[in-house]
Amino acid sequence: MKKTLGAVAALGLLAPGLSACAVGGAEASGETIVIGYQSKTINTVTAGTLLRERGYFEERLRKIDPDLRVEWQDYDTGAPITAQMVAGKIDIGSMGDYPLLINGSRAGTGEDGTSMVAVTGYNPHGALNGVVVGADSKVRTLEDLAGGEVSASVGSAGHGTLVQAIEQAGLAPDAIKVENQDPAVGASSLQGGSVDAVSQFVAWPGLLAFRDDARLVYDGGRLDLPTLHGTVVRNQFESEHPEVVQAFLAAQADATDYLHQHPVEAAELVAEATGLPVEVVYLYNGRNGISTFDTTIKDSQVAALEHDVPFLRQIGVLEEPLDLAAFVDDGPLRKVLGKEYDARAATTANAAAITGTDAVCGTPVGDASVAGEVWVQGEDEPRPVADPACLLRNVAAVRAEGGTVRASYVPDAVTGTRWFADRMTWLSDGEKLLPFATVESRDEYAKAHPGTKQLTFDQALGAVR
Repeated sequence: MKKTLGAVAALGLLAPGLSACAVGGAEASGETIVIGYQSKTINTVTAGTLLRERGYFEERLRKIDPDLRVEWQDYDTGAPITAQMVAGKIDIGSMGDYPLLINGSRAGTGEDGTSMVAVTGYNPHGALNGVVVGADSKVRTLEDLAGGEVSASVGSAGHGTLVQAIEQAGLAPDAIKVENQDPAVGASSLQGGSVDAVSQFVAWPGLLAFRDDARLVYDGGRLDLPTLHGTVVRNQFESEHPEVVQAFLAAQADATDYLHQHPVEAAELVAEATGLPVEVVYLYNGRNGISTFDTTIKDSQVAALEHDVPFLRQIGVLEEPLDLAAFVDDGPLRKVLGKEYDARAATTANAAAITGTDAVCGTPVGDASVAGEVWVQGEDEPRPVADPACLLRNVAAVRAEGGTVRASYVPDAVTGTRWFADRMTWLSDGEKLLPFATVESRDEYAKAHPGTKQLTFDQALGAVR
């Protein structure tokens, strides 16, 4: 990546200084670029929290004009970022797929509109979003929530997952009442008992589960529809200052490379900046994380957005028509990545993969569909484990030595969604020990494989050889 960026320096990243005319939003000073981001939406860190902490954008701006400054504005959801962009007060923003489409619809795609110019993080199956219930709730599946109330941020990716899951389950659209709440409010409502569940985007499902305040009841990966977050820019700003937009995208590529090369350190930086537990950040952004980070816009992602447009209109959150072909613009990013763009866009492999050797089982680690990690207290790096049974053997070995496991991660045997191993439900199927993030996945597997036996995590540990 660095070689490529060096080769495209002539594209404007080293352009002469900008004039003193306004660079940022209408309320900003003449030398301020305003970035809207969501610090706790950790799927956007390469265009937000991590990018800010590493200073890559400011570093590249100094090559354009040393007097340029950056103002970072932090929000809980994408909706206020869109409002500020429409008002001309934010130049570049990052948000989820549904908010991105709403952004393009409300701002339009003309000269005064906006464009989606890059992706931050994504999941090919939709696992970035999930529905959680209280840890002691008797709810086992989404259908059990019929007649209840679920907290969601209307128009967000978490809301979209809920509505589509309701439809997929064959429930009436109004079978579950949606309470429109910001994520933090929803978490408090769940703890207080005023709602039956919370449907939200990364990192809220994992955070609530890690705190033992909630249990995952619906895995967004069951929709098998790509979910993504991305970067959006005001068209007028990009037209007037293309070198600044390219500098931002190049800096986003820098942050992406750093996350791939230093996943633990990246998670620690984000955790320190946001107050989120590092174990939760790493669940999503670590090796084989729920989120895969790549800046290119893939055909499958555009197809998912095409699927989402009529759906958003149907539920009433996309009021104005959207020309998706005009809204999605990979031109600026192609100028940054050059010939590498097409090759990167053609793959969905996670560049931060779990590799190495399982020290307990003595086997190579490489199959992403079963590989996991065990993070031992006092160790800088999680230990790679080859498969679920080896994960259990590793945890048992740590406990036998008097150690403490701070977190363990393994993919769901049905959906492939990475989750906390000790917050999963397990099955024994002959000699196989299999983990499931939700009861729904477990029961689906058990139905297709008669003779399985349900296990808790501790029972699975006791059954391992």
